[in-house]
This record gives sequence, structure tokens and C-alpha cells, in this order.
Amino acid sequence: MIWNLVLESTLQTLEMVLFSTLFSLVLGLPIGILLCITGKEEEGGIIPRPVLNMVLSKIVNILRSFPFIILMILLFPLSRLILGTSIGTKATIVPLSIAAAPFVARVIETALKEVDSGVILAARAMGSTNSQIVFKVLLPEAMPSLVSGITLTIINLIGYSAMAGAIGGGGLGDLAIRYGYQRFRSDVMFVSVIIIILLVELIQLAGGRISSKMIKRR
Repeated sequence: MIWNLVLESTLQTLEMVLFSTLFSLVLGLPIGILLCITGKEEEGGIIPRPVLNMVLSKIVNILRSFPFIILMILLFPLSRLILGTSIGTKATIVPLSIAAAPFVARVIETALKEVDSGVILAARAMGSTNSQIVFKVLLPEAMPSLVSGITLTIINLIGYSAMAGAIGGGGLGDLAIRYGYQRFRSDVMFVSVIIIILLVELIQLAGGRISSKMIKRR
């Protein structure tokens, strides 16, 4: 009985983390690129737009400042509008994705800004367009840093998904609270925590190895 619940909760956590990672990348990637290319020219901005950059930066900072639990409660109506419910695994994906998107945007911005300006100048000298510089120079050159950043995002989402269990989000966090804490089952609490730790370690290990291989291939 308990082991079936543990398996189900683990699969729910993996589902939340997988889809929220994908959706946060879809939301955060264009914002991160815009933050980089519209910044100061000396910081890698290939299309400097100070006003747009400032507005985007403020929005990202505001969203990042919200504690996840509060943001999730604020986004209950959006989850209900999109999915017809505000509780459960699928409903949690919406606030998870939106909460992670600003973090993803900053990760991508930072990674792109680390690309050597000489590479950008060389691409410009060869007649590359702005879109070619972004997709054929900046993103490929920044890929090891991007992988490391995405790895960190996934780890954060695992933590967020556990917190979501406190307000009906499902997954291992929900299992630990309902069965481990409220029913005084310390064994269930212990198993839930161990699985979360193992997931974090596996993700960190995989992300580190992928990033290292990319660096070696350069």
C-alpha cells in the first residue's frame, strides 16, 4: 500500500518537474535572449535597447522576488482557467513553470553574456545577421553554461514541487505531509526525503557530465 503510494508520488514529482522545466524554458528562453541582446553593447548587447531591457529586467526581478507558495496561490485562478482545477499534479505545473521562467531567463542571459565578445565581432565581420549571431554563435558557444543553468533550474523545481505538496500539489511533498507528518509515519517522511535527495544528486551528476563533455569537445 505505502510503496504503491511512494511510486505514484515519485512519478507525479517527475511529471511536474519534466513539464514545468519544458514550459519554463519555452517562456524563459526568449526573455533571456532579449535581456542579453538588448543590454549594453560592452556586455554583449548586439541590439542595445535600454528602455526595453530595463522593463524586462524589472518584470523578471519582480517575479523572482515572489515566494513560490504565495505565487502558487496567486496563480490558482490561472490553473483553474487553463485546466479546470487548481489542485493536483497537472494544475501545479502552471505555477511551477511561471515561477521558474524568470530564473531561466536570468540563467540564459548570464550564460550568453559569458560568450567572448571577439567571437561576436568575428561573426559580425563575416556578415552574420543578428539572428544568425544569436542562434549560430551565442547559443552554441554558451551551451555548457546553459546546461549547467538548466540543471540548477531542474533542481530548484524539485524543491518547488515538494513545497507545492503543502497546498495540494501532489507528488512526494504531498506524500510526506499527508502520510509522514499528519499521520505520524516517520518512515514515509524518511523515504520521501531520501527519494528527493537521490533525484537531486542524479540530476546534478547528469548535468555536470553533459556540461563537461561539451567543454571538452570545443
